[in-house]
Amino acid sequence: MIIDFSKILTREGREENFELPIEMESYKTSRFCYSFDSKEPVKLTLRCVKSKVLGVDAEIDVTLNIPCDRCLEDVKKRIFIKTSKEFDLTKSSIDECSDEDFEDFSRFIEGTNFDLDEFVHGEILFNLPMKVLCKEDCKGFCNRCGTNLNHNMCGCDTTELDPRMAKILEVFNSSIKEV
Repeated sequence: MIIDFSKILTREGREENFELPIEMESYKTSRFCYSFDSKEPVKLTLRCVKSKVLGVDAEIDVTLNIPCDRCLEDVKKRIFIKTSKEFDLTKSSIDECSDEDFEDFSRFIEGTNFDLDEFVHGEILFNLPMKVLCKEDCKGFCNRCGTNLNHNMCGCDTTELDPRMAKILEVFNSSIKEV
């Protein structure tokens, strides 16, 4: 959803409140695509902090279906974000901003248009958990037959030897054959 904020920037202190739906059907990153289990309307406030400085306050509440990192079963992961940012629209390049102040807002601000879905996408990406587990003691799946070990135990031999001991194992196996 595109919001024109040109009227907001006409006077310092002017603000507008919105409650808008997220139009994304699914959440896509460069490597993954997650479906939404639920997505609440975004509570958004755009305000003119001072000349050519846009203030953005947002409250984002979504639940994504993310595969467990061990067993690959979907986990409903709620992501709640409450953020407040300011964007200086006079600084349009990295050269004009200090390292700590720079945030590439060109993805979601173009001229006086604010792209809500692009803003939400970036905020969710920044807040995605590094690791998602269906439960703390998830056993994962068998790397030989693929059985989900949380539901069934398989009969596969899961003994793995340290690869650094391979030569000793060869010597041991050859000495058994000689006897």
